[in-house]
Amino acid sequence: MEDRTVLEMRNIHKSFPGVRALQAVDFTLCEGEIHALMGENGAGKSTLIKVLTGVYGKDEGKIFLKGDEKEAVIHSPQDAQKLGISTVYQEITLCPNLTVAENMFIGRTKGPFTKWGQMNKEADKILQSLDIPARATQQLSSCSIAIQQMVAIARAVDMECKVLILDEPTSSLDEQEVQKLFGLMRDLKAKGVGIIFVTHFLEQVYEVCDKITVLRDGKLVGEYEIKDLPRVKLVAKMLGKELDDMADIRGEQDTYDAKGAAPVFEAEGLESDAGIQPFNFHINKGEVNGFVGLLGSGRSESVRAIFGADHVLAGKVKMNGKEIKISKPLDAMKNGIAYLPEDRKADGIVGDLSVRENIILAAQVLKGFFKPFSRAEAEKFADEYIKLLDIKTASADTPIKSLSGGNQQKVILARCLLAHPEYLILDEPTRGIDIGTKVDIQKLVLKLASEGMSVTFISSETDEMLRTCSRLIVMRDRKMVGELTSEDLTQSKIMSTIAGGDKE
Repeated sequence: MEDRTVLEMRNIHKSFPGVRALQAVDFTLCEGEIHALMGENGAGKSTLIKVLTGVYGKDEGKIFLKGDEKEAVIHSPQDAQKLGISTVYQEITLCPNLTVAENMFIGRTKGPFTKWGQMNKEADKILQSLDIPARATQQLSSCSIAIQQMVAIARAVDMECKVLILDEPTSSLDEQEVQKLFGLMRDLKAKGVGIIFVTHFLEQVYEVCDKITVLRDGKLVGEYEIKDLPRVKLVAKMLGKELDDMADIRGEQDTYDAKGAAPVFEAEGLESDAGIQPFNFHINKGEVNGFVGLLGSGRSESVRAIFGADHVLAGKVKMNGKEIKISKPLDAMKNGIAYLPEDRKADGIVGDLSVRENIILAAQVLKGFFKPFSRAEAEKFADEYIKLLDIKTASADTPIKSLSGGNQQKVILARCLLAHPEYLILDEPTRGIDIGTKVDIQKLVLKLASEGMSVTFISSETDEMLRTCSRLIVMRDRKMVGELTSEDLTQSKIMSTIAGGDKE
């Protein structure tokens, strides 16, 4: 073992009923290294991390940590923590009903009594050192998702870890917060901490990482120095084929044109209790438009108002020129509007139900629960959309919570499409999923638009919006501050509009 090696995983195997999740995977992490773990959903990234952290037991293989010639024994997350392995998962695992300080120190206080003053003082010191805008005594639920994510990272860092695992830590952070996190990662790197960075943002990998390990279908593709693996080659290794799918998408965008088409949906003076200021909005038949803006700008809240997911305070809406009333999501669904929510875990999937049951859910609501689909109908619908969207599942009876994030997203999309909407709203449909599935979803969006469906698409990735949308609505501070089309659809124009400037 090399002197700088802080972690070595050798010949790791892990199987589940009917699935070989990991097959002879090796992984090595050095001190003072930021190492990206890349691969599509289902490639084995999460399984490898859960084996390392004791969530899963490995079937075969060995794990070694620096300073110990003996194999590391990791049967639980507590074992991993004691060995200096800290993890921050994509889904925040804190307790929203506790304070920030309580979340940071839960399970770590010594003795039968908690010294609250000392704990709060220490928590405030850590928060200030990391420049996190939260107070120790503040209830965590009052913090934004981004701040909650930073608190989770602060908790992990304060454990004096040797190995820090960051599993999609930037998915809920805006650009400034991402840069703060990167600054923290670089500081930890300088102190000798080894960091495993799991992300689907390629730009972030090339900005902050030293090495990349690629997994595909549970197998090791290879380990590479960042300088030796251009982005196109990385994508090819993740997908297992030499394709520039992004260029394909760009070409497809030019094959349809919604100009001159009649508005399918119109809103005038729409205002919600989520702080959205009155705005006007329309979308034409066969158009893909989108809302852009920084985290907290009001992108998601705008479409939630359109769908009736938030309480609407004022405004009028029309569908195909006829004024309608949308006070709740069911009203929107009955008028031909479907919505894929930003948070698939909380608002999208019903984890204990099967893939089939999740797919037919919206169509069953529209039909009425006293008129259930027959088993044959449900199976027909599920099989059709599993095939159409290439959903990777052992069967339609598999609980949806067992699927990878990307495949869960496809199931929710299948649910939307089975309701046969005229107007489809997709809020962060590609967040936290692999690049191959992103490509599939983007291509499907453009295909649906070419067939006449109207689609509103929201993504935190500006380049993804530019590839997919023909018109962008720019949001800032819960207000609509601009609209961009044709030659104005550039990253620099979006940024200047968000910032309030007129220059490119």
